[in-house]
Amino acid sequence: MIPPVFKQTDSKDTDFISLVTLLDEDLKIRDGAEHDFYAAFNSIAHIGHAIVCYNNNKPVACGAFKKMDEQTVEIKRMYVIPDCRGLGIGHKLLTELEIWAASLDFRKCVLETGKKQPEAIRLYQKAGYHIIPNYGQYEHIENSVCMEKDIT
Repeated sequence: MIPPVFKQTDSKDTDFISLVTLLDEDLKIRDGAEHDFYAAFNSIAHIGHAIVCYNNNKPVACGAFKKMDEQTVEIKRMYVIPDCRGLGIGHKLLTELEIWAASLDFRKCVLETGKKQPEAIRLYQKAGYHIIPNYGQYEHIENSVCMEKDIT
């Protein structure tokens, strides 16, 4: 198997947009009635830091981050197509995002995921993230799980 290739890009990248569309379709099923609430906070219109992962020249995964404050980025839009899950691509993608954020002098990554995404929670915990109190718009949302990691 050829090792995956990670491309730094932004939210205008057509492969990133296509993968996010697949992510949103999956989340609509998982989140059910809560999907519209979450969708309001997941616009990719102004994301300047995105990564697309290619396996055998096919886009198979994506992720992004956006600045929250001078020291913190929020990990957004993480997705791996079903055929490539369990291969370690999600973990490698997350590592690439963290390295990129650290190279821009950010010190911490935070993220929000849902209780209905246990595989995502396991991925983040395996990567060194720990659960924190829900932040911002997720503060009183029972389905939300917020996490953070120091990347210094």
